[in-house]
Amino acid sequence: MSTPLTIYRPGLAAGRDAQVLHRAASPEFSGWLEHTRPAGGCSRPVRLTGTITAVDRNTGRITGQLHTDELPDRTLYKACGNRRESVCPDCAWVYQGDAYQVVCRGLTGGKGVPASVGRHPVVFATFTAPSFGPVHHRHVPRHTCRTRQRCDCRPFPCRARSSAGTCPHGQPAACFARHDNDDPQVGQPLCLDCYDHDHQVVWNYFSGELWRRTKQAIERQLAVLCRKRGIPFVLVVTASGKVRRVPPVRVSHGKVAEMQRRAAVHFHALLRLDGVDPGDPGDPDAVVPPPVGITVDDLEEAVRAAASRIAVTTPAHPDQQQGWLVAWGEQVDVRRIHTAGGELTDGKVAAYPAKYATKATEATGHSSARLTPATVGDYADPEGDHTARLIDACWHVGRPTHTDTASGAAPADDRQDSLDAKPNVYGGLRRWAHMLGFGGHFLTKARRYSFTFALLRDTRATYRRTEDHEPADTITVGTLTYIGSGWLTEGDALLANTAARQRRESRRLGREELAHEAWLLGAAA
Repeated sequence: MSTPLTIYRPGLAAGRDAQVLHRAASPEFSGWLEHTRPAGGCSRPVRLTGTITAVDRNTGRITGQLHTDELPDRTLYKACGNRRESVCPDCAWVYQGDAYQVVCRGLTGGKGVPASVGRHPVVFATFTAPSFGPVHHRHVPRHTCRTRQRCDCRPFPCRARSSAGTCPHGQPAACFARHDNDDPQVGQPLCLDCYDHDHQVVWNYFSGELWRRTKQAIERQLAVLCRKRGIPFVLVVTASGKVRRVPPVRVSHGKVAEMQRRAAVHFHALLRLDGVDPGDPGDPDAVVPPPVGITVDDLEEAVRAAASRIAVTTPAHPDQQQGWLVAWGEQVDVRRIHTAGGELTDGKVAAYPAKYATKATEATGHSSARLTPATVGDYADPEGDHTARLIDACWHVGRPTHTDTASGAAPADDRQDSLDAKPNVYGGLRRWAHMLGFGGHFLTKARRYSFTFALLRDTRATYRRTEDHEPADTITVGTLTYIGSGWLTEGDALLANTAARQRRESRRLGREELAHEAWLLGAAA
C-alpha cells in the first residue's frame, strides 16, 4: 500500500536534512529507493501517472495491471534523458557512453558491425569555420606538453603587431597579452563593431548543407579515381527493385559538432572508406572492404580537395542581396588512423566525439532554452557583448522578410514579430537563436557507419527486464500521462542521487577487478 503523497515547500519543513530524515525513517524507504532506481542520479526526472499493463505476447491476454496510485509517491519516475552535461550530468554520462560505443564500433566492429571494418582506411578530419573578424586567442606555435587537455605551454602574444594601429572604430588592432586557457577574453573579438556577426550566424545555420556537399564531393572524386584506374562499377538492387550501377567505393562517416569559444561551430569527422558488395547483383546495405586500388592516400587527398573547393552561396536577403558565402576555413586538419604509423588510436578518437556530443553552447558562456518574442530581449542586444550580438543577428536576419519595406529596411519592432508565416529560408535562425544559429544535431553518422542509439537503448531495456526476471513472453504496456518534472523534495533528490552514485562506483570497481583478473590470467598463461 502506498503512503500519502507529501510535497515539501519552503517554510513547511526544516530544510533538506529534515526531508531526508522523514523519508529515511518511513517503513517504505527501501521500496521507495528501489522504485526510484531507474531515475536515480537524474537532475530533473519525469513524473508519470497512469496504468501499467502486462500482456501475454502469444495470446494477447492481460495477465496483470498496476496503477501508479499503488506505487510510492503515487507516480512513476523516468530519467529525463537529456544529453547536455550542463542540464543533467547523469543522463549526459549515459549518452556519452552510448556515443562512444556508436563511434568506436564503427572503427573496430562489434554489436552487429562486422569486425572487418577495423581494416578499412579511416581518416579523422577537422573542418573549421573561416574568420569573421580578428578575435583573442591562445597562440602556442609548438606544443611541448604531454596532453593538449592539460596544456601548460607558455603561449606567445595573442596578436603582436608592431605597426597595427587602430581599427575604424578606434579599437587597437593588436594584442600583446599571453592568454591562458581560462582567460575570458579568448574567443572575443578585438572590435565588436568590426566583427561580422550576421555572416557568422548564417554560416552556423548553413554549415550542415556545406558538410553535405563536401561529403558528396569526396565520394565523387573517389568515383572518378575508380574510373581512371579501371576499377569496375558494381550492380546493386535498389529498394524499388531496380538494378543500378554504382561506384565501388563509398564513404561512411561519424561526425560531431563542437562550438568554439568564438561561437562558430566546427566539425570533427571520422571518414571510413567502404566498398560495395560485388555480388550479381550486390547487397547495397552490406559493409565490405574497399577495392584494392583505392587507398587511404586517395581518401586523404579527396578530403583536402573537397574542403578547399566546396562552398555554398546562400539565397538573397534584404541585408545581403548577393547572399553570404559559406565555405570552410583555412585550418583543415586530416589525420590517419588504422595505419602502421598512425598517431591516433581507436579509443582516443572515439572518446573525442563522445566528449563533445554532450556539449552545446557552454563553451561560449551562453546557455538558454529556445527563445521567443517575449524572452529574446533578455539575451539579444545589438550593442551588447559578443554573444548578445550573435543572438540579435539571428533574430534580425531571420525576421519575416515580407514585412520589409521597399528599401530593405526592417521594421523598428521586428524583434517582437512572430515567426514568418511565408516560406523564408532564413526563418529558422529565430528558432535556433538560443544555439547561435546552429540547428543541426551535435552527433550524426551515416546509416552504414554503425548501429543506432535506439539499438543500444533497446538492448539496455532488455537486459534490465532480464535482470528483473520478467517473463520473456510478456509485454509491458504503459498508458501514462506527464504530471511534472523534478524530485518532490531536495531530500529525495539527495537520497536517490547518492544511491545512484554508490551503484555506479560499485560497478566501476567491479569492472576494474574483472579487468585486473583477466590480465593476471593472461600473464600467467
